[in-house]
Amino acid sequence: MRYAAALEETAGRPLPPLHKWNPEFRGDIDLVIKSDGTWVYEGSPIRRARLVRLFSTVLKREGDNYYLVTPVEKLGLQVEDAPFVAVLMRREGEGAAQSLFFKTNVGDEVVVGPEHPLQLVTDPETGEQKPYIEVREGLEALVTRALFYDLVALGETHHVDGEAQFGVWSGGRFFSFGPAAAILNE
Repeated sequence: MRYAAALEETAGRPLPPLHKWNPEFRGDIDLVIKSDGTWVYEGSPIRRARLVRLFSTVLKREGDNYYLVTPVEKLGLQVEDAPFVAVLMRREGEGAAQSLFFKTNVGDEVVVGPEHPLQLVTDPETGEQKPYIEVREGLEALVTRALFYDLVALGETHHVDGEAQFGVWSGGRFFSFGPAAAILNE
């Protein structure tokens, strides 16, 4: 089965009730979620989409730490940037009435809005601004550079607290990328 088809098959299933599980911490495992969204176990990429999707459904964030959680154990893992990557975007509507839908590399789909905000974060090492979307309970998706360019193309100027801001509308809320004068003059 192809990777995308495997994600489609599992994406609509309900998520486990992680908020109810508080198992004992059992230690760290050699699992890394790379900044490009690749899940790597003991140095080898996990190529089975269903397995990555399964792991993604039991992923939990506590502060700056990430864990795989079951009812009986909690295992630590490393996340280089964000645990998910937003890889597809579609728009419904226009202007202030538009909704922006994003699909992640693990099959989650969210609409940017109050429950799934979009924010720009400045990378302290490079000074580059990177966009993130909250997918669920503190777990974010990094928006790919190509999709960020698409977002900027949809951007418009809107006054927030008397200042012209450049950003996008989605889910009835305006998400600012910063002062319009600074962005549009670069």
